[in-house]
Amino acid sequence: MNKPVIVLGAGGHASVLVDMLRSQGVVPLALVAPATGAPRAVLADIPLWHDEAQILTHHPDEVELINGIGSLPGNTLRAELFARYRALGYRFAGVVSTKAMISDYAVLEEGVQVMVGAIIQAGTRIGANSIINTGAIVDHDCHLGSDNHVAPGAVLSGGVVTGERVHIGTGAAVIQGISIDADAVVGAGATLTRPLGEKQIAYVARGSVMPIKQ
Repeated sequence: MNKPVIVLGAGGHASVLVDMLRSQGVVPLALVAPATGAPRAVLADIPLWHDEAQILTHHPDEVELINGIGSLPGNTLRAELFARYRALGYRFAGVVSTKAMISDYAVLEEGVQVMVGAIIQAGTRIGANSIINTGAIVDHDCHLGSDNHVAPGAVLSGGVVTGERVHIGTGAAVIQGISIDADAVVGAGATLTRPLGEKQIAYVARGSVMPIKQ
């Protein structure tokens, strides 16, 4: 990163990103959050801006932003902030752990975050503002839309295609060639063996995979 970075958020996801940044010799210029959360040692020496307008005192050419807001089904704040600041001309830096494995033939779009232990194989494209979380596997030729979250330990076999704002829960598995439409959710621990439509949910209850719900 050639410019100072400002992190949006000061919670758990932001703390993991800052920890990764510190390991790469980068200390953010500031964190931006409306309220002070639980004390976190990794964030302790970084200025906290409660007023989001302070970002605008820095021209888009002077800084890069990092989206430290976590991603949960139904919570659109992360996607909204990304869209808002892109419209204002700011750019979002990607954050990639040095302990992740990413093919030279994979494409990561703007603002993608790849956590420790994640694997992204050849021919895969990860859409803007997406998170590939701790230990997740995205195999060859997957095409993920923007604002996706592949949660810790999830596995996507080859050729999976997703729309925007898809959430694939912790420990979930998606078999090869499956398509998942926008705003759909694959619940934690579920195994998806057929396409999932827009805003549909596949989930596990009482140890077995239940029918897809609208």
